[in-house]
Amino acid sequence: MSFGDRAFALLQHLLPKHLMSRFIYAITRSQRVWMRNLVLSIFLRGFRIDMASAVEQDPYRYPTFNAFFTRALKPESRPIAAETDALVSPVDGTVSQCGAISRDIILQAKGRNFSLTELLGGDAKRAAKYLGGSFATIYLAPYNYHRIHMPLPGSVRETVYVPGDLFSVNASTARSVPRVFARNERVVCDFASLGSTPDFVMVFVGALHVGSIETTWCGELNPPPRSRKRVEIIGRGQGTMLAKGAEAGRFNMGSTVILVLPPNRAVFDSKLKAGAIVTMGERIGTVKQ
Repeated sequence: MSFGDRAFALLQHLLPKHLMSRFIYAITRSQRVWMRNLVLSIFLRGFRIDMASAVEQDPYRYPTFNAFFTRALKPESRPIAAETDALVSPVDGTVSQCGAISRDIILQAKGRNFSLTELLGGDAKRAAKYLGGSFATIYLAPYNYHRIHMPLPGSVRETVYVPGDLFSVNASTARSVPRVFARNERVVCDFASLGSTPDFVMVFVGALHVGSIETTWCGELNPPPRSRKRVEIIGRGQGTMLAKGAEAGRFNMGSTVILVLPPNRAVFDSKLKAGAIVTMGERIGTVKQ
Protein backbone atom coordinates (compact mmCIF):
# COMPACT_ATOMS: atom_id res chain seq x y z
CA MET A 1 0.00 0.00 0.00
CA SER A 2 1.51 3.30 -1.12
CA PHE A 3 1.63 6.66 0.62
CA GLY A 4 -0.94 7.89 -1.90
CA ASP A 5 -3.32 5.08 -0.96
CA ARG A 6 -2.98 5.90 2.74
CA ALA A 7 -3.45 9.63 2.14
CA PHE A 8 -6.59 9.08 0.04
CA ALA A 9 -8.04 6.75 2.68
CA LEU A 10 -7.36 9.33 5.43
CA LEU A 11 -9.01 12.07 3.38
CA GLN A 12 -12.11 9.92 2.94
CA HIS A 13 -12.33 9.28 6.68
CA LEU A 14 -12.43 13.05 7.19
CA LEU A 15 -14.91 13.92 4.43
CA PRO A 16 -18.66 14.35 5.17
CA LYS A 17 -19.45 11.64 2.62
CA HIS A 18 -23.22 11.41 3.08
CA LEU A 19 -23.59 15.20 2.96
CA MET A 20 -21.52 15.26 -0.24
CA SER A 21 -23.72 12.52 -1.70
CA ARG A 22 -26.87 14.54 -1.02
CA PHE A 23 -25.31 17.55 -2.72
CA ILE A 24 -24.27 15.53 -5.80
CA TYR A 25 -27.73 13.93 -5.86
CA ALA A 26 -29.35 17.36 -6.10
CA ILE A 27 -27.15 18.88 -8.78
CA THR A 28 -27.12 15.78 -11.02
CA ARG A 29 -30.92 15.81 -11.10
CA SER A 30 -31.30 19.55 -11.62
CA GLN A 31 -33.34 20.39 -14.73
CA ARG A 32 -31.93 23.90 -14.84
CA VAL A 33 -30.28 24.04 -18.24
CA TRP A 34 -27.26 26.01 -17.05
CA MET A 35 -26.63 23.56 -14.21
CA ARG A 36 -26.96 20.50 -16.45
CA ASN A 37 -24.68 22.06 -19.05
CA LEU A 38 -22.07 23.05 -16.47
CA VAL A 39 -21.87 19.58 -14.93
CA LEU A 40 -21.89 17.92 -18.36
CA SER A 41 -19.12 20.13 -19.72
CA ILE A 42 -16.89 19.42 -16.72
CA PHE A 43 -17.55 15.68 -16.97
CA LEU A 44 -17.01 15.51 -20.72
CA ARG A 45 -13.70 17.34 -20.41
CA GLY A 46 -12.56 14.87 -17.77
CA PHE A 47 -13.65 11.62 -19.44
CA ARG A 48 -13.78 10.29 -22.98
CA ILE A 49 -17.32 9.00 -23.42
CA ASP A 50 -18.37 6.74 -26.29
CA MET A 51 -21.78 8.06 -27.30
CA ALA A 52 -21.98 6.10 -30.57
CA SER A 53 -23.66 3.15 -28.83
CA ALA A 54 -26.18 5.29 -26.92
CA VAL A 55 -29.81 5.50 -28.01
CA GLU A 56 -29.58 9.29 -27.68
CA GLN A 57 -26.11 10.32 -28.84
CA ASP A 58 -26.25 14.05 -28.02
CA PRO A 59 -25.30 14.52 -24.32
CA TYR A 60 -27.06 17.88 -24.22
CA ARG A 61 -30.45 16.43 -25.14
CA TYR A 62 -30.79 14.59 -21.81
CA PRO A 63 -32.97 16.52 -19.32
CA THR A 64 -30.53 16.07 -16.42
CA PHE A 65 -26.95 14.95 -15.90
CA ASN A 66 -28.20 11.79 -14.19
CA ALA A 67 -30.35 10.92 -17.23
CA PHE A 68 -27.20 11.22 -19.36
CA PHE A 69 -25.14 9.22 -16.86
CA THR A 70 -27.62 6.33 -16.81
CA ARG A 71 -28.29 6.54 -20.57
CA ALA A 72 -29.69 3.55 -22.44
CA LEU A 73 -27.59 1.80 -25.09
CA LYS A 74 -28.68 0.39 -28.43
CA PRO A 75 -29.48 -3.31 -27.84
CA GLU A 76 -27.16 -4.40 -30.65
CA SER A 77 -24.20 -2.69 -28.96
CA ARG A 78 -24.24 -5.25 -26.10
CA PRO A 79 -25.19 -8.68 -27.49
CA ILE A 80 -26.00 -11.24 -24.81
CA ALA A 81 -24.16 -14.58 -25.05
CA ALA A 82 -26.98 -16.89 -26.09
CA GLU A 83 -25.70 -20.30 -24.91
CA THR A 84 -27.88 -21.64 -22.10
CA ASP A 85 -24.82 -22.46 -19.99
CA ALA A 86 -23.21 -19.02 -20.47
CA LEU A 87 -22.69 -16.81 -17.42
CA VAL A 88 -22.52 -13.23 -18.69
CA SER A 89 -21.12 -10.04 -17.27
CA PRO A 90 -23.85 -7.96 -15.59
CA VAL A 91 -22.06 -4.66 -16.32
CA ASP A 92 -19.38 -2.84 -18.24
CA GLY A 93 -16.38 -2.45 -15.96
CA THR A 94 -13.03 -3.67 -14.66
CA VAL A 95 -12.64 -6.83 -12.61
CA SER A 96 -11.33 -5.94 -9.17
CA GLN A 97 -11.05 -9.53 -7.92
CA CYS A 98 -12.68 -12.87 -8.68
CA GLY A 99 -12.37 -16.51 -7.72
CA ALA A 100 -13.34 -18.89 -4.94
CA ILE A 101 -14.91 -17.91 -1.65
CA SER A 102 -12.93 -19.53 1.17
CA ARG A 103 -15.84 -20.60 3.36
CA ASP A 104 -17.05 -17.12 4.43
CA ILE A 105 -14.06 -15.08 3.23
CA ILE A 106 -13.88 -13.03 0.02
CA LEU A 107 -10.67 -11.45 -1.28
CA GLN A 108 -10.85 -7.65 -1.47
CA ALA A 109 -7.24 -6.87 -2.41
CA LYS A 110 -3.82 -8.27 -1.62
CA GLY A 111 -3.71 -8.72 2.16
CA ARG A 112 -7.33 -7.65 2.65
CA ASN A 113 -10.47 -9.80 2.96
CA PHE A 114 -14.06 -9.37 4.06
CA SER A 115 -16.90 -11.59 5.23
CA LEU A 116 -19.55 -12.86 2.80
CA THR A 117 -22.09 -12.95 5.64
CA GLU A 118 -21.38 -9.33 6.52
CA LEU A 119 -21.60 -8.34 2.85
CA LEU A 120 -25.06 -9.92 2.58
CA GLY A 121 -26.38 -7.96 5.56
CA GLY A 122 -25.23 -10.11 8.46
CA ASP A 123 -27.80 -12.89 7.98
CA ALA A 124 -26.06 -16.28 8.26
CA LYS A 125 -29.05 -18.10 6.75
CA ARG A 126 -29.00 -15.85 3.66
CA ALA A 127 -25.28 -16.48 3.22
CA ALA A 128 -25.28 -20.22 3.97
CA LYS A 129 -25.86 -21.56 0.46
CA TYR A 130 -23.06 -19.40 -0.97
CA LEU A 131 -20.33 -20.37 1.53
CA GLY A 132 -17.42 -21.84 -0.40
CA GLY A 133 -18.86 -20.63 -3.70
CA SER A 134 -17.39 -18.17 -6.18
CA PHE A 135 -17.47 -14.41 -6.68
CA ALA A 136 -16.58 -11.63 -9.12
CA THR A 137 -16.18 -8.01 -8.06
CA ILE A 138 -16.54 -5.58 -10.98
CA TYR A 139 -15.80 -1.86 -10.67
CA LEU A 140 -17.70 0.67 -12.78
CA ALA A 141 -15.64 3.78 -13.56
CA PRO A 142 -17.41 7.09 -14.26
CA TYR A 143 -17.02 6.61 -18.03
CA ASN A 144 -18.69 3.17 -18.04
CA TYR A 145 -22.28 2.27 -18.91
CA HIS A 146 -24.13 2.36 -15.58
CA ARG A 147 -27.06 0.03 -15.97
CA ILE A 148 -26.87 -3.43 -14.39
CA HIS A 149 -28.22 -6.51 -16.16
CA MET A 150 -28.92 -10.13 -15.31
CA PRO A 151 -25.94 -12.51 -15.61
CA LEU A 152 -28.38 -15.45 -15.62
CA PRO A 153 -32.15 -15.80 -15.65
CA GLY A 154 -33.62 -15.55 -12.17
CA SER A 155 -36.58 -14.74 -9.96
CA VAL A 156 -36.30 -12.07 -7.26
CA ARG A 157 -36.27 -13.90 -3.95
CA GLU A 158 -35.18 -11.08 -1.66
CA THR A 159 -34.08 -7.44 -1.91
CA VAL A 160 -32.22 -6.10 1.11
CA TYR A 161 -31.11 -2.53 1.78
CA VAL A 162 -28.02 -2.42 4.04
CA PRO A 163 -27.03 1.01 5.42
CA GLY A 164 -23.38 1.96 5.65
CA ASP A 165 -20.61 4.33 4.73
CA LEU A 166 -19.84 5.82 1.32
CA PHE A 167 -16.14 5.26 0.73
CA SER A 168 -14.84 5.27 -2.83
CA VAL A 169 -14.60 1.75 -4.26
CA ASN A 170 -11.69 2.29 -6.64
CA ALA A 171 -8.52 0.19 -6.52
CA SER A 172 -6.71 2.60 -4.19
CA THR A 173 -9.48 2.41 -1.59
CA ALA A 174 -9.78 -1.38 -1.93
CA ARG A 175 -6.09 -1.63 -1.04
CA SER A 176 -6.27 0.77 1.89
CA VAL A 177 -9.71 0.63 3.59
CA PRO A 178 -10.51 -2.64 5.41
CA ARG A 179 -13.81 -4.36 4.48
CA VAL A 180 -14.82 -1.46 2.25
CA PHE A 181 -17.44 -3.45 0.30
CA ALA A 182 -18.97 -4.86 3.48
CA ARG A 183 -19.09 -1.49 5.25
CA ASN A 184 -20.47 0.68 2.44
CA GLU A 185 -24.17 1.23 1.85
CA ARG A 186 -25.47 -1.46 -0.51
CA VAL A 187 -28.44 -3.32 -1.94
CA VAL A 188 -28.36 -7.14 -1.81
CA CYS A 189 -30.40 -8.82 -4.57
CA ASP A 190 -30.88 -12.56 -4.05
CA PHE A 191 -32.23 -14.50 -7.05
CA ALA A 192 -33.80 -17.95 -7.17
CA SER A 193 -32.92 -20.17 -10.11
CA LEU A 194 -35.08 -20.51 -13.19
CA GLY A 195 -34.81 -23.92 -14.76
CA SER A 196 -31.36 -25.48 -14.54
CA THR A 197 -29.39 -22.31 -13.72
CA PRO A 198 -28.13 -21.76 -10.15
CA ASP A 199 -29.29 -19.33 -7.51
CA PHE A 200 -27.11 -16.23 -7.31
CA VAL A 201 -26.70 -12.87 -5.59
CA MET A 202 -25.80 -9.48 -6.98
CA VAL A 203 -24.71 -6.85 -4.48
CA PHE A 204 -24.94 -3.25 -5.68
CA VAL A 205 -22.37 -1.39 -3.57
CA GLY A 206 -22.75 2.35 -3.03
CA ALA A 207 -19.71 4.62 -3.01
CA LEU A 208 -18.44 8.18 -2.67
CA HIS A 209 -21.07 10.43 -4.35
CA VAL A 210 -23.27 7.34 -4.93
CA GLY A 211 -26.20 7.84 -2.57
CA SER A 212 -28.77 6.38 -4.93
CA ILE A 213 -29.22 2.83 -6.24
CA GLU A 214 -32.33 1.54 -7.97
CA THR A 215 -33.70 -1.76 -9.22
CA THR A 216 -36.23 -2.36 -11.99
CA TRP A 217 -38.63 -4.09 -9.59
CA CYS A 218 -38.38 -1.72 -6.60
CA GLY A 219 -37.44 1.62 -8.12
CA GLU A 220 -35.06 3.90 -6.23
CA LEU A 221 -34.19 2.26 -2.92
CA ASN A 222 -31.97 4.74 -1.16
CA PRO A 223 -32.40 8.35 -2.28
CA PRO A 224 -30.57 10.46 0.33
CA PRO A 225 -31.20 11.26 3.06
CA ARG A 226 -32.65 7.96 4.30
CA SER A 227 -34.32 8.24 7.70
CA ARG A 228 -34.06 4.63 8.89
CA LYS A 229 -30.45 3.48 9.10
CA ARG A 230 -31.06 -0.23 9.57
CA VAL A 231 -31.08 -3.36 7.44
CA GLU A 232 -34.41 -3.43 5.65
CA ILE A 233 -35.97 -6.22 3.58
CA ILE A 234 -37.91 -4.67 0.69
CA GLY A 235 -41.02 -6.61 -0.23
CA ARG A 236 -41.81 -4.87 -3.52
CA GLY A 237 -41.22 -6.95 -6.63
CA GLN A 238 -40.65 -10.26 -4.88
CA GLY A 239 -41.09 -13.08 -7.40
CA THR A 240 -40.36 -10.90 -10.44
CA MET A 241 -38.83 -13.07 -13.17
CA LEU A 242 -36.04 -11.65 -15.30
CA ALA A 243 -34.36 -13.15 -18.35
CA LYS A 244 -30.61 -13.28 -18.84
CA GLY A 245 -29.49 -9.87 -20.04
CA ALA A 246 -32.60 -8.06 -18.79
CA GLU A 247 -32.01 -4.76 -16.99
CA ALA A 248 -31.93 -5.26 -13.22
CA GLY A 249 -30.95 -1.83 -11.93
CA ARG A 250 -28.64 1.12 -12.20
CA PHE A 251 -26.14 3.19 -10.29
CA ASN A 252 -26.80 6.90 -10.16
CA MET A 253 -23.03 7.64 -10.24
CA GLY A 254 -20.38 4.92 -10.49
CA SER A 255 -19.76 2.04 -8.13
CA THR A 256 -19.26 -1.75 -7.89
CA VAL A 257 -21.25 -4.94 -8.41
CA ILE A 258 -20.32 -8.16 -6.61
CA LEU A 259 -21.68 -11.34 -8.19
CA VAL A 260 -21.88 -14.35 -5.83
CA LEU A 261 -22.59 -17.94 -6.92
CA PRO A 262 -23.07 -21.17 -4.91
CA PRO A 263 -20.32 -23.81 -4.71
CA ASN A 264 -19.73 -26.19 -7.62
CA ARG A 265 -22.21 -24.46 -9.94
CA ALA A 266 -20.06 -22.12 -12.04
CA VAL A 267 -16.59 -21.93 -13.58
CA PHE A 268 -15.18 -18.56 -14.59
CA ASP A 269 -13.35 -18.26 -17.91
CA SER A 270 -9.56 -17.99 -17.65
CA LYS A 271 -9.69 -14.42 -19.02
CA LEU A 272 -11.66 -13.31 -15.94
CA LYS A 273 -8.98 -12.04 -13.57
CA ALA A 274 -8.07 -8.88 -11.69
CA GLY A 275 -7.66 -6.00 -14.14
CA ALA A 276 -9.68 -7.57 -16.96
CA ILE A 277 -12.08 -5.28 -18.84
CA VAL A 278 -15.56 -6.72 -19.35
CA THR A 279 -18.65 -5.55 -21.18
CA MET A 280 -22.23 -6.30 -20.29
CA GLY A 281 -23.52 -9.46 -21.95
CA GLU A 282 -20.18 -11.04 -22.79
CA ARG A 283 -19.54 -14.58 -21.61
CA ILE A 284 -17.43 -14.64 -18.42
CA GLY A 285 -18.00 -18.23 -17.36
CA THR A 286 -19.99 -21.45 -17.59
CA VAL A 287 -22.72 -22.69 -15.26
CA LYS A 288 -23.11 -26.36 -14.48
CA GLN A 289 -26.65 -27.42 -15.26
